[in-house]
Amino acid sequence: MSFKSKAAYLPGNSTVIFKDVEFPAPGHGEVLLKVKSSTICGSDIRAIYREHLGKGPEGYQNKICGHEPSGQIIACGPGMKRFKEGDRVVVYHISGCGCCNDCRRGYMISCKSPSRAAYGWQRDGGMAEYMIAEEKDLVLLPDSLTYTDGAQIACGFGTVYEGLEKIGICGNDAVLVTGLGPVGLAALMLAKAMGAQKLIGVDTVAERCQIAKDLGLADEVFVSGPDVMEKVMAATNGLGFERTVDCSGHTSGRQLCIRATRQWGKMVMIGEGGTVEFNPSPDIIHDQKTIYGSWVTSIWRMEELVERIERWGIHPEDLVTHRFQLNQAPEAYSLMAEGKCGKIAIVFDEEIK
Repeated sequence: MSFKSKAAYLPGNSTVIFKDVEFPAPGHGEVLLKVKSSTICGSDIRAIYREHLGKGPEGYQNKICGHEPSGQIIACGPGMKRFKEGDRVVVYHISGCGCCNDCRRGYMISCKSPSRAAYGWQRDGGMAEYMIAEEKDLVLLPDSLTYTDGAQIACGFGTVYEGLEKIGICGNDAVLVTGLGPVGLAALMLAKAMGAQKLIGVDTVAERCQIAKDLGLADEVFVSGPDVMEKVMAATNGLGFERTVDCSGHTSGRQLCIRATRQWGKMVMIGEGGTVEFNPSPDIIHDQKTIYGSWVTSIWRMEELVERIERWGIHPEDLVTHRFQLNQAPEAYSLMAEGKCGKIAIVFDEEIK
């Protein structure tokens, strides 16, 4: 049987183009997915949609875009060890070599092998009705979660979960999150589920602050301005936050997190790009603060996250503010590029729980 679909590509000039693609039978250790939901990531906007920033093996190689897909297996190649036709799955968005130290730890994001390829960047991704994926890159999606829940688990929520696990979140903590795009909103949702007792969010965009308010993800939300440090500190009676999370990737957001972190507290940088300036002695050394960097997640932790999301009774799809069909991908990417919405999903057929 032949499987054909229109597929979306990003030429790098803030447009989306479509091509007709025929999908082959899956090879050894591969599956053919019927894509059910594929969400848009901010990194696609920053590094592919507006212009192709990456070079060489790390660059966009004119592949079907979309590295946040979720779907159902409709065909299996030979050599399958765990998954089968009919299984609902999430795709970990980096396909590593599987043999290096990083891959054996589950961190395919850090694989340095020439065979490493990111879905939607160096190999075909999920902005089509079908997709070929390797079995080793799959995580089972339970029936209690929707496909749009699943689409956000690998990159968006997995990236946040990794960072929150590094700094530790519990019921003793006040948590500050800077940058309330989809990643920052996910940070608030997960920190709340993990027991944080006070949650404060900050963003430069009023619309994104309003999304956090409307979803009830934070106790207070502030639009960034000259007095934002005073406002966030007042929310903790001047004591500061046990844990802070920067999802902005901007020096102002990072500086706010560093300086608002309480003595002995921990801060994690998740948002990519940009720079940061701070004074080591007064800003971190004298108050014994710890700063972490965190990049994406491992596949074992992603699998753990699926279990915990189900246990906590939360739904990542609640962060989706707009849904589009595949033929509306140009409008979807354009809206995401404006930076005033929550998560955007391209959905296929009707989602089935």
